[in-house]
Amino acid sequence: MQKLTQEELLSINGGAVKASVLIAVGGAITFLVGIIDGFIRPYKCRN
Repeated sequence: MQKLTQEELLSINGGAVKASVLIAVGGAITFLVGIIDGFIRPYKCRN
């Protein structure tokens, strides 16, 4: 087994999901659910 230096440890990428990806996926799912809900239960504007 080879020991890594501090610089090598900090340069390792992969395995983690970034917060921006989770936010984008969550936003897309929310948007699609809103569209589907709008077609299934269309409410008129209440003025």
